[in-house]
Amino acid sequence: MLVGVCDFPSDYPFPPVAYGGIERWLWAVAAGARAAGADVHLLGPGWIPDLDQDWTRKPVRLEDVTAGSLAERELRSTAYDLLVVGHEYPSHPEWVRTWAQMDCDVATFQHSPTFEHSADAFDGKRSRLYCYSPEMLERYEDHQPIAELAVHLGIGEQEPQATTGDDLVWLGRIDSDKAPHLAARAAQLLGRRIRIIGPIFDKSYVHAHEHLLGADHVELTGELGGPAKIAALQAGSVFVYTYARNYIEAGAAVFGETLRAGTPIAALSWREGTCADAATCDQTGVVAVADPAEDDESTAHRLAEAIVQAEELEHSTVQEIGQQRFHPLRHFEALTSAQC
Repeated sequence: MLVGVCDFPSDYPFPPVAYGGIERWLWAVAAGARAAGADVHLLGPGWIPDLDQDWTRKPVRLEDVTAGSLAERELRSTAYDLLVVGHEYPSHPEWVRTWAQMDCDVATFQHSPTFEHSADAFDGKRSRLYCYSPEMLERYEDHQPIAELAVHLGIGEQEPQATTGDDLVWLGRIDSDKAPHLAARAAQLLGRRIRIIGPIFDKSYVHAHEHLLGADHVELTGELGGPAKIAALQAGSVFVYTYARNYIEAGAAVFGETLRAGTPIAALSWREGTCADAATCDQTGVVAVADPAEDDESTAHRLAEAIVQAEELEHSTVQEIGQQRFHPLRHFEALTSAQC
């Protein structure tokens, strides 16, 4: 099988050092394809230059290819079996025009809860859309979505054997959508320290919750990548997951990253059928479902209870299950199973 993994214009390289969801997903698919024995071409100029020399890189982007050009003929003659792309591209007319000349499948994962696809973007067979949770499957039901857990990967993020850490840990972008102040308050209620890892996307949000995010029990570490990121996840006794009442999580990387590292999850949710439900089971995490009408204080108490319960879970079991469910090879095989 010949697989083309396509980059796209992004503020992050492919793969990124730390933050960057779709970019890390594309790299995980490339790694999974290679593990499955497929030939892989990295398409587009965004792939970092210091990858291993045995990766085949081609800087072309399909949307930039002119009809009837030499570049189009070369793409067609290469005879790809599958292209893997960001979720916008099957609704991008210029990209679709070139893809139509290539006689291959396309697969993508829905990383946005609000993007509107063209009506004919997916047929569920030759063009396939994958969604993480029952909630996302329902939102995109008109496009024949297929249920699948997204896998994300960075360079140098191989997980050593799981250990039982001490403090709590939270990872993600720091803004109102991700609501890490709720994790900080839950930790405070338990008299626990918490490391909050990730880039600050909204300084006004941090300022508004400075009494929690700037408290003595909170360590804001900034972005971490590679071995430092994995070490930080493994240093936690529990990973705390939060998000805002009106936010819809399309497919967070943190679930797979955390479970592969062997750290159990205490997740806050506002309804049933979310990514937290899809990612965890009774051996890997505890999901606290709060009423959106509850205030932050009541919600933090509910989350604190979930943290206490999650601490009873066995880290080695969490890692074993996480590395099975969020393995790049398994994920790639799922993306290609509809071709059989």
